[in-house]
Amino acid sequence: MQTVARDEDGMRLDRWFATHFPQVTFGHLQKLLRSGQIRVDSGRVKANARLTAGQIVRVPPIEAAPVRAEGEINSKDAEFLRSIILYEDDELYVFNKPHGLASQGGSGTKRHMDGLLKSLPNKKGEAPRLVHRLDRDTSGCLVVAKTKAAAAHFGEVFSSRQARKIYWAVVWGNPHPKQGSISCFLAKQATTDGEQMVVVPQGTPGAQHSMSYYSTTDTAARRFAWVTLKPVTGRTHQLRVHMAQLHNPIMGDPRYFNIENWTPPDEISKGLHLHARRIRLPLRNGQVLDVSAPLPPHMQATFDVLGFNADRYDVQDQDPEQD
Repeated sequence: MQTVARDEDGMRLDRWFATHFPQVTFGHLQKLLRSGQIRVDSGRVKANARLTAGQIVRVPPIEAAPVRAEGEINSKDAEFLRSIILYEDDELYVFNKPHGLASQGGSGTKRHMDGLLKSLPNKKGEAPRLVHRLDRDTSGCLVVAKTKAAAAHFGEVFSSRQARKIYWAVVWGNPHPKQGSISCFLAKQATTDGEQMVVVPQGTPGAQHSMSYYSTTDTAARRFAWVTLKPVTGRTHQLRVHMAQLHNPIMGDPRYFNIENWTPPDEISKGLHLHARRIRLPLRNGQVLDVSAPLPPHMQATFDVLGFNADRYDVQDQDPEQD
C-alpha cells in the first residue's frame, strides 16, 4: 500500500506508477489494472485516472528496479532531447516530438520519449514526466514536466481542458462544409493487428464522447486539403477517427484511411500527416505559454508539392463556430 503525496495530487495513475515503479511497462500496468491487482481506495481504476492526495494505492509485489548509476545516463539521448526542445523553463519542457517516436513504451517498443527522458534528470535526480501523449506517428508539441508538483499542475490543466491544442493535417479530398465540428461516441475494438477506435452509438459499453473542431486552411484542387484541427476531448486516435468519419481521412494513416482502391501518388510523402502544431496553456505563475512546432520533414515535403505555405497561414484564435 502507498499513499498519494500532496505534490502528487491530480497526477494520472500511469504517471504516478512510472515515477514509483519505472521498471513496470505501460502494457504490464494495463494487465495489472484489468485483473484488479492494482486498486485505488479499494476500487478498480483505469490508467488515466486522476489521483487525489491521501488516496491509498494498492500495489502487488513488484521486483525492484535495478539501480542506475549516474554514469549510465546516455549522453547521446540527452543531446538528442536537447536538440528538439521548443521551450524550457524551471518547471517544464515542450519538445518537438519527431514522427515515428512513441511517447511511451509498449509491446515491442524499446525507444520512446518516456525512456529517453531518464537522460535529463532534474536536480533531485528524477526523470521528467510526460504530461500528455501523442501517437507514435504524430509529430509536434509534447509537454513534459520537470517535477512532481509541475506534473500535478499540468495534469490538471489537461484534464480540465484548459490546454488549447491545435493540429495541422493533410487530408484526402475537401471537407464539406469547410469548417465545423465533429461529435460522436468512440470505443475500442480488437482487430487482428491490435486495438483501434470505432464510432459507436451512445450508451454502448465502454463508449466515450469525443468532439473536435476543424477548419479548412487551404486546398490543392479537390484532391487534398490542409486542415486545422482543435480537439475538445482527448480520446485515443480521436482526430484520425474524426477525419475518417468526415470522409476526409488523414494522408498516410495506416489504420483509418478508408478510401477504397486508393493508390497514393508518388509525390505525396509516406507517413501520417498529422502534426501537433501549437499548444497554449497556463503556467503556475499565472502567465500563458504559447508554443508552435515546425512541420516534420515528410509533411513539409508534401506541403511544398501541394503548394501549401506554412509561413503564410497560421491557426485562427477562434473556434470555427465562433468566427
